[in-house]
Amino acid sequence: MDLESGVPSEKNTKKDSWKTVLMMAYQSLGVVYGELGTSPLYVYRNTFAEEDIDHTQSNDEIYGVLSFVFWTLTIVPLLKYIFIVLKADDNGEGGTFALYSLLCRHARVSSLPNTQLADSELTEYKMNVLGPPSLESFGFKLKSALEKRRVLQKFLLVLALIGTCMVIGDGILTPAISVLSAVSGLEHTMAKEHHQYIVLPIACIVLICLFALQHYGTHKIGFLFAPIVTVWLLCISAIGLYNIIHWNPGVYRAISPRYMLQFLKKTQKGGWMSLGGIMLCITGSEAMFADLGHFSQLSIKIAFTLMVYPSLLLAYMGQAAYLSQHHPSPNDHLIGFYVSVPDKLRWPVLIIAVLSAVVGSQAIITGTFSIIKQCSALGCFPRVKIIHTSSKVHGQIYIPEVNWILMLLCLAVTIGFRDTKRLGHASGLAVITVMLVTTCLMSLVIVLCWHRSVFLAIGFIFFFGTIESLYFSASLTKFLEGAWVPIAISIVFLIVMYVWHYGTLRKFEFELQNKVSVNWLLGVGPSLGIVRVRGIGVVQTELVSGIPGIFTHFVTNIPAFHQVLVFLCIKYVPVPHVRPEERFLIGRIGTSEYRLYRCIVRYGYRDFHKDDVEFESDLLCSIAKFIRSGTAEAGDEKMSMVGTSSSTHEDRIQMAVAETGNDEDSEELYRGSDTREIRSPGPVELRKRVRFMLPESPKMNTNAMEELEELMEAREGGVAYILGRSHMKAKQGSSMLKRVSIDFVYEFLRKNSREAEFPAGLSHSSSTLEVGMMYLV
Repeated sequence: MDLESGVPSEKNTKKDSWKTVLMMAYQSLGVVYGELGTSPLYVYRNTFAEEDIDHTQSNDEIYGVLSFVFWTLTIVPLLKYIFIVLKADDNGEGGTFALYSLLCRHARVSSLPNTQLADSELTEYKMNVLGPPSLESFGFKLKSALEKRRVLQKFLLVLALIGTCMVIGDGILTPAISVLSAVSGLEHTMAKEHHQYIVLPIACIVLICLFALQHYGTHKIGFLFAPIVTVWLLCISAIGLYNIIHWNPGVYRAISPRYMLQFLKKTQKGGWMSLGGIMLCITGSEAMFADLGHFSQLSIKIAFTLMVYPSLLLAYMGQAAYLSQHHPSPNDHLIGFYVSVPDKLRWPVLIIAVLSAVVGSQAIITGTFSIIKQCSALGCFPRVKIIHTSSKVHGQIYIPEVNWILMLLCLAVTIGFRDTKRLGHASGLAVITVMLVTTCLMSLVIVLCWHRSVFLAIGFIFFFGTIESLYFSASLTKFLEGAWVPIAISIVFLIVMYVWHYGTLRKFEFELQNKVSVNWLLGVGPSLGIVRVRGIGVVQTELVSGIPGIFTHFVTNIPAFHQVLVFLCIKYVPVPHVRPEERFLIGRIGTSEYRLYRCIVRYGYRDFHKDDVEFESDLLCSIAKFIRSGTAEAGDEKMSMVGTSSSTHEDRIQMAVAETGNDEDSEELYRGSDTREIRSPGPVELRKRVRFMLPESPKMNTNAMEELEELMEAREGGVAYILGRSHMKAKQGSSMLKRVSIDFVYEFLRKNSREAEFPAGLSHSSSTLEVGMMYLV
């Protein structure tokens, strides 16, 4: 696999064998199903912790809850996600932003400002695979309405951001409730008055250790995740089967929908309000779709249907069978998972439960890192430091700032609530909101991307939306008892995301309006006395055409620039990955004699950047290939796709990068060729050599050869990066909301976030020059 793009190599693109699929299904247990697998720890406990319902001698309540759990597990994770939603992948990727990305490509409602027609030619930019919709179809009319009305585009973006914010909230609440529920097994080993002095501190210690170890990544201990969750699932299913056989073999009859009706009829409003606790049985279902990029659809389906689903059903039935024969008195422990565990097994089960809770928490924390990276790539979150914890496994990342914020908030809600009841209310609202957002986006995908009947989309949103809305309304009734937490967290993150997105768009629009043409630059050159100095200048810009105003500000103050000038735009496109051979778009600005180039580097929202030296080498090699290709007098609007992968053609330019030191062995490789060696600056022991090699009989004209030689000569003079550092301020007369958003919120976020997207470490390997400007928007 190419780690930069996450694209499988050719030898891995063949159909997976059954052995591979089964191995992936086994591995998915530890990554995908940790949170869903630990839900039996707190579902019954939270449902009966309320004063809304009681566990009476008739067992109508416990049978009704079991019936609700069975049908909820069957309808939402199994029917909705396994059989429908998993098919809406974005080139193998899943999650809220995958659905939004699909809609952006099919309806042209992308929030990314610098889109190009050339982006639609990417391999993974699959669009209208079923053919274009009929002009008379509802799908075509809906597509036109979305493209014409900005308010609908903003609503779609806000809807996707709400789902994302709730996922972040779930990343705070899930570790808290999972770890606290697992550690609560200690309550059965001590007096009731000692609970708060033992359970809560231990849970906080486990949470601190969990977040403190995030920077090591999961690749070193990830192989333990699947065995832990597998043992846990086998454990709860075995205990459940034992309880069914020993206490109530006929408990399976409770899966009949008749018991749900009896439950609601008897409990009425209290039963409806208790649905917020029942809904916790599907926490973690969204992970099946969100983590799709790490596995295949078939492996996730096999793991759920053959292992997770049966284990959960046996666990819930076993607890119900035990509780149907045990009606606790006021002095007994609360109804929960551990009361149904045999005394001799309680300590081993407690240890496995804590480990499983940690695994489930780890999965949601990693998922939170991933979705924040996607938001940042699509311009909806401030730039943060992203560390890739594994050089072999794609997608394993660590974001220090986000990690510590999550830890502080997680500890705050754990200490503040001190019990799983209010944590369950908070977590339940976050989970069901994400599912509602997925249902809404999925209905649009059915019409716009799959070109299915509008009645199918209406049926989908009516059936699943009605069920999820029922649980959502029940969760809202607990607003003052904990459900306000995810709403508060989401509002804060939504403001941050939307203000950053708004400020980014306004900044781009200002740069677009103030760009100049190359004719202006050539016209003012003689009057300013502009001279060309030795070396390569790389100008940072977000524009894909024209010359940015930041550069005109530079040359009017310092009338000189390098003999080779490259306007570099690093941008993201609404696809998960961009193949290396499609990453670079190269073009000229003016004629070849000016040595002005434009380079557009495209990344998918799940790609990550190479290190500085490797990126710089790819950039220069791509320009050299462009010159070699013979695209002689291409204008600014003409861009050529140049790959970075190796080619076997005899007449192409090749690049070799080797560490310095004893390089005698590599010299034999290059003898007989016209070779120019370019040394990248840096420490001697880590220095790399870049060679452009031409064949002995190059099929290049004289101008191309001279241009290529000048590029090599300029590289030997060094590379300087001209970086724009712009500040924005609202114009006089702007509304109060705009002034607060731009002058305070956006500027605060800009000052406390990382600078513009450039490969990590460029400023350390090459000289940089920062140019500041004030933008009035």
